[in-house]
Amino acid sequence: MRIDRLVHRWPRAERCTLEIGALSLASGESLFLYGPSGCGKSTLLSAIAGVVDVPKGVIRVAEQDLGALRGGARDRFRVDHIGIIFQVFNLVPWQSALENVLLPCTFSQRRRVRAGDNPAGTARRLLDELGLSDPALASKPANELSVGQQQRVAAARALIGKPDLILADEPTSALDEAAKAAFVDLLARECAEAGAALLFVSHDRSLERHFDRSVDFLELNRSAA
Repeated sequence: MRIDRLVHRWPRAERCTLEIGALSLASGESLFLYGPSGCGKSTLLSAIAGVVDVPKGVIRVAEQDLGALRGGARDRFRVDHIGIIFQVFNLVPWQSALENVLLPCTFSQRRRVRAGDNPAGTARRLLDELGLSDPALASKPANELSVGQQQRVAAARALIGKPDLILADEPTSALDEAAKAAFVDLLARECAEAGAALLFVSHDRSLERHFDRSVDFLELNRSAA
């Protein structure tokens, strides 16, 4: 992933939310991006995910210029190449944990192929490695799982099919200190083994030591100066 001269202003806003000169992230690398709540970190992730419109030549993911994609093409690229762990997880509440993990394989042929000959088996392995080895948990509807369990399901969903980039938006905000550290270690290890780049944003600097490098968002984003 590479960003060059990203500027974004929301409609009717008095000033830009993002003014980022350059940021890059190599395959298999983990980056911790820290900063206070409300400083624009989630907007940056939305731009990288192709949810926010950007000009051509500004953001590249897996060698693709996101600004050159429009509409359905950008949506297809996102599900093919990017795994997202949302702060509120965004699981389908009535589907089982296993069904939630398999959703990217439903919408993306690339992710389905990269999940192997048995995507359901791959999903179960990810759940197992993320601490959900009980088969009864895999069959439970997402809305009957604890917050910590939902978090692990969301991580497995992001990881299945080996996307090129994982975006994590404050996914540990509801966990205690021990659970945070364990989850981040698991996530970083799974990303490294899959060769996926990991961009993790948080206000909690106690997590910084788990990553290859860290960046202060307030220094990166000139509009916050």
